[in-house]
Amino acid sequence: MIRIVIADDEGLIRGALVALLSLEPDIEVVADVEDGRAAVTAVRTLRPDVVLLDLEMPGLDGIEVAQELSPDPTTHAVIVTRHARPGTLRRALAAKVRGFVPKSTPASELAVIIRSVAAGERYVDATLAAAALSEEESPLTARESDVLRLTREGLPTKHIAKTLGLAHGTVRNHLSAAMAKVHADSRVAAAATAHERGWI
Repeated sequence: MIRIVIADDEGLIRGALVALLSLEPDIEVVADVEDGRAAVTAVRTLRPDVVLLDLEMPGLDGIEVAQELSPDPTTHAVIVTRHARPGTLRRALAAKVRGFVPKSTPASELAVIIRSVAAGERYVDATLAAAALSEEESPLTARESDVLRLTREGLPTKHIAKTLGLAHGTVRNHLSAAMAKVHADSRVAAAATAHERGWI
């Protein structure tokens, strides 16, 4: 029996996934949660074989959940997303995500993917993989990405500095550099552009 945890902040979609996957004779949904932090807790408590993660959730997104869980090899992560971008795929692979699929995937096909991931294989949607090969690399440094990610969450620069353990001026420098690289006239616009391209 393949034990899975499902994390999605949209109750209707989460409920549908639970209902449909529970019909599979070899898949058991052991928990379903509505945000990234709850997903981390559920996986660490229940030790499922696979965790199915919505990409965009409150608190931690699906990739951030996978990053937190990646030191533990017992649970494989699969990202399910409506807004798939090639840059996001690269972030997911770097976080050791084992599956990356669009939400348009039929439930029967998703069950097959879960089985292959549980067996140690990797599945990446072919269209997304092809797009990733032609997508430009992120021009942002790791620290610039961190600063823009927190900007997108609505944190003011002083709070970003405190969160990252940086001087306020250093945060402003990172923001200025990031804005120049993505050709944005504000830090909020820079964060939005970087997110749209899948860089954060």
